[in-house]
Amino acid sequence: MSKVIEIADYTWKYINTKMPALKDVNLSIEEGSFVGIIGPNGSGKTTLAYSMDGLIPGQYNGIKKGTVGVFGKEVEEYGRGELQRLVGVVFSDPEAQFTAMTVEIELVFGMENLGLTIPEIRERLEWVTELTDLAHLLEKPPYEISGGQKQRVALAAVLAMMPKVLILDEPTSMLDPVSRMRIFDVLAKLKAEQNNTIIVIEHSLEQLIPLADRMILLVDGETVLDEETQTFFRHTELLLGKSVYPPGALRFFHELSQRDRYRGDYPLTVADASTLLEDLI
Repeated sequence: MSKVIEIADYTWKYINTKMPALKDVNLSIEEGSFVGIIGPNGSGKTTLAYSMDGLIPGQYNGIKKGTVGVFGKEVEEYGRGELQRLVGVVFSDPEAQFTAMTVEIELVFGMENLGLTIPEIRERLEWVTELTDLAHLLEKPPYEISGGQKQRVALAAVLAMMPKVLILDEPTSMLDPVSRMRIFDVLAKLKAEQNNTIIVIEHSLEQLIPLADRMILLVDGETVLDEETQTFFRHTELLLGKSVYPPGALRFFHELSQRDRYRGDYPLTVADASTLLEDLI
């Protein structure tokens, strides 16, 4: 697979801060992969997301060293709005992205800016509302719907523009468990049916882990761990030491492994853990 994002020796320091937000980051992401980025608060995850979308340095003042390449081109070489056609970002606060008075207009707005024809807009609108289950909300103001619905509107608005890379910055941080599950249901459909490269920054790991092909741990602006998901959680002691807590089922099998009671791969879902536990018993 080709690499869609290549970051080399990248350091970013915001103006009027003592320490860099990111330090000597080296990272490449392959086309069509699903990548989870985790780490404690203040570890540089959002800065990394904004760097991949060109919001940094485009809209922020700071000192940059190294390179951030997207589709073989340094982010600063893209024209205004050009990179955002390729990379879409969904922020943790969906209202920060809203510009329209109804959900339908919100979803159509980005497509109109792309210069799509009315038939193209209609086709994409139908696809994205079915995918995110928003058809019954099209006439409602986006500010008056539930938190989970707002997040699905923000996600749908980005998806409607069909970016090749989709970055979600803590999309479920303000959601209840049911709404959180619905967002990840949409992401699961995207992974199964589309060829988007998906990057998710998330604290809640239970739904993220089964979807992620690869996980990256950021701590204090540095990449501490970068592995395929199954291998990543073999480093549970390291994760716990960095205040990152894997789901209970995974930690349980880690404890079994530490006590020489289990030698296989760790289960990444509760269902897998239940099956394995039945076999062990």
